[in-house]
Amino acid sequence: MEAYQNLIRRMESPHDDNMNTLRALIYAKNNKRVLVAGSARKRVKLDVLRRKILLLLISDLEVSEEELFGLKKIYQESHQNPTRTESQYEVVWMPVVDVRTTPWTEEKQQQFEALQGMMPWYFVYKPSVLAPQVIRYIKEVWRFNKKAVVVALDQQGKSVNNNALHVILIWGSLAFPFTRDREEALWREESWRIELVAGTLHPAIPTWIEEKKHICLYGGGDIEWIRKFTLTAKAVAEDAGIPLEMLYVGKSGPRKILRNIALEKLGSYALQDLNHINYFWMRLESMWHSKVGLNSTIENDVIMQQVLTILSFDGGEQGWAEITNGSEIVAKARGETILRVLGDYDMWKEYVNQEGFTTALNDRLKYHLHEHPNLNSMIIYRPIFYPTIREKVVCAECGLEMEAH
Repeated sequence: MEAYQNLIRRMESPHDDNMNTLRALIYAKNNKRVLVAGSARKRVKLDVLRRKILLLLISDLEVSEEELFGLKKIYQESHQNPTRTESQYEVVWMPVVDVRTTPWTEEKQQQFEALQGMMPWYFVYKPSVLAPQVIRYIKEVWRFNKKAVVVALDQQGKSVNNNALHVILIWGSLAFPFTRDREEALWREESWRIELVAGTLHPAIPTWIEEKKHICLYGGGDIEWIRKFTLTAKAVAEDAGIPLEMLYVGKSGPRKILRNIALEKLGSYALQDLNHINYFWMRLESMWHSKVGLNSTIENDVIMQQVLTILSFDGGEQGWAEITNGSEIVAKARGETILRVLGDYDMWKEYVNQEGFTTALNDRLKYHLHEHPNLNSMIIYRPIFYPTIREKVVCAECGLEMEAH
């Protein structure tokens, strides 16, 4: 208890640089080389981090390659040009394993080394350099509970964001210096657009946006629906004379579906790397958590409503689609709805020349949903969202209020 109270006082005291904080968190007897530089795999002293803005990656040994993918991608991209201001930070992995209660077996050592091999940043050379009072502080003050968090420290070692992981996954190096103020400022400037939703999915997306192409993101686990939808959408786009790019991002789709999409050319591009698809969904979940952390509410926040809608779309096997015109997201619907409307194209094609494709499509979707109001339901197979959904939720397709069951 005394060591814990001393640690709290030490962490809350002002410092000239971050070394007092680092030495309080990571035990380095006689200034021992307790860190490993991930890229060089070389043992180094804590001093290499002096006056650096730090991101402390805190996890247990169960963190997966999928979870590390987004942070690793952003870290490597930002450090390609180390002279840029937004590259002036370092990441340190601090694995939380209480060796007093958890026997350190050969299996755990291998697990620890396997995780080290995935990391290009700094990490402690063994978990035991985190003292019991430090582990308690991480759990009680920084609220670590199994799920990985990233604590941002400024150059004086003060915590400026107890979990910057979400803002990092959403905006990457634009989030520098990763403070809560920066997170709030980024949201004030943001709107619901394809760059926010999927700008990192594929290198061609910025070009598609610039060329004002229509982009269709679609998902679902039913390959028959995917075949019907993609073929129908392509035929409608050709008849309407609009450039259409199609990108499958379904989380519920197994690798077999991705292979079929690639072999049968059912889209413009198939994301064969499941890490990119998982990253897409992780970013959406991060948008949700970031908004909740800033006390936003579904009832008054358009972005939260839209994020929840997409998360609900891919909750099961049924298909779904979201269509943009350049940067603007102009239409979205569940699989049955969008396929029915596109299949009835001959009934509304005359309006395309008069009103434009997106206006005509949206009008037809609204008409269909007005005729079938029983579609206002939402299924989310992600229980982490349930505790934060307390307000009235309006269906983003038909505008009707939904009931929770």
